[in-house]
Amino acid sequence: MRLSAPRIQPVDVDSLDADQREALSPISAAARDVTRSDGHILNIFRTLVHAPNALTAFLTWGGYILSRRNSLSERDRELVILRVGYNCRSGYEFTQHSRIGLDAGLTEAEVAAIKAGPDDPSWNEQDRAMLRATDDLTRDFHVSDASWAALSFFDDRQKMDLVMTVGQYTQVSMMLNSFGVQLDPGQTLDPALDARA
Repeated sequence: MRLSAPRIQPVDVDSLDADQREALSPISAAARDVTRSDGHILNIFRTLVHAPNALTAFLTWGGYILSRRNSLSERDRELVILRVGYNCRSGYEFTQHSRIGLDAGLTEAEVAAIKAGPDDPSWNEQDRAMLRATDDLTRDFHVSDASWAALSFFDDRQKMDLVMTVGQYTQVSMMLNSFGVQLDPGQTLDPALDARA
């Protein structure tokens, strides 16, 4: 997390205009990934709703990435998203998706090893290949030939979904970092991602 306060304040849900209310309606109706069990709308959405038309488009694409229509397994998708969040130094992203990743089948040890990257000895070859491709994309914006070849266990659609998932969450991380979206109540920032001044 780069900023200790938001640059763009999350909206008060009791003060929404009609366009904001409509943009948040899919969230208010809500899946676990966008609200907490107490019904609190996450700060990311309360921030993005300042641009309601953009939020509506964002939710459509993000909905694909987080759905079963994405050909990556939930666990593989979360492995990749967490590495993106870590590489982008997005404390908010890493915090939110740590919980989601655990629900998707990652272990606490695997979430911790994501921070060490593909060279951590605990990874199997497939996990290592996905993490390397993610590192390529967040560093060089291109999957190297060697990393692409190591993804041979995936079909073309899965390779595309990996690249699109990394792209989506790189964008999300840039927004979170730049807008200064703060953790939601009750969350704790991983000290490795605390870059607040």
